[in-house]
Amino acid sequence: MQDSVVVSVRNLETSFFTKMGPVRAVNDVSYDIHRGETLGIVGESGCGKSVTSFSLMRLIEHPGRITGGQVLLQGRDLLQLPEARMEDVRGGEMAMIFQEPMTALNPVLTIGHQIDEQVLRHKKVTPKEARERSIEMLSLVGIPSPEERYHNYPHQLSGGMRQRAMIAMALSCDPVFLIADEPTTALDVTIQAQILELIQNLQQKFRMSVQFITHDLGVISEISDRVLVMYGGQMCETADTVELFNNPRHPYTAALIASRPKFGSRPHRLTTIEGSVPAPHELPPGCPFYNRCPRRLDECRVQRPPVSTIKPGHQVACFNPL
Repeated sequence: MQDSVVVSVRNLETSFFTKMGPVRAVNDVSYDIHRGETLGIVGESGCGKSVTSFSLMRLIEHPGRITGGQVLLQGRDLLQLPEARMEDVRGGEMAMIFQEPMTALNPVLTIGHQIDEQVLRHKKVTPKEARERSIEMLSLVGIPSPEERYHNYPHQLSGGMRQRAMIAMALSCDPVFLIADEPTTALDVTIQAQILELIQNLQQKFRMSVQFITHDLGVISEISDRVLVMYGGQMCETADTVELFNNPRHPYTAALIASRPKFGSRPHRLTTIEGSVPAPHELPPGCPFYNRCPRRLDECRVQRPPVSTIKPGHQVACFNPL
């Protein structure tokens, strides 16, 4: 029996109002995340991954604005909440691990102070209990000597330790939903693996739903239960992780998978995707992948491909799927 849906995104649209006119960075995106499940969102830079996540947190800044859709967290539409109520949800029921902890952490406050603030904001505890919770979380994420590190400033920690502190802060109030926005991008490969394993272990421990954003297919294959592939602000394909890698149906998904370096093979020229990602205001009215697609049809340029179901749980938006 499948667990209940924790997050339900329906027809989400987010636009940026520029001098060249409105640019739709997220265009009619829909998906669900079940309890205890990790959904990986993958795509090239500028495809709308991070804007989708910031939209869910309602952290889109001017000149951007969420212009349509619903974001349901346990059945409640976050886009309809007053900002004061959303502040209770943000950091409490849902939390986010940012890409670069040095810009997300306040450099003039200690790590302990910053986690304490979060706990005191969302939990009915005393300052002493908040301190105990902060030290407990620092220990849980594998930071050695957590009582000492509690008093450290961000610059006194290594990149991997700062990222662990960010994870401790994000999980300090027991969120049901965690967004991880490329949390391993700035880290070396060894530390990356440790952080990924840590997130997986903590997810299982707390039965959280996780939305994991990355451009790295290797990370996606390791951490995700299901994958959503985005391009040009739109959903191209979504499927179970094993199904997606073994049976990609959208030409863009297939091209992404084919472009990965092959481990153990003789040196050869890497497969590339011809052309380049068009600027957001230059996307065709139809399929955003039209100008780079080897399987394009005439209607792809002017008509947006409908989302069709290949099999239960596997959907693709393409007029001419593989």
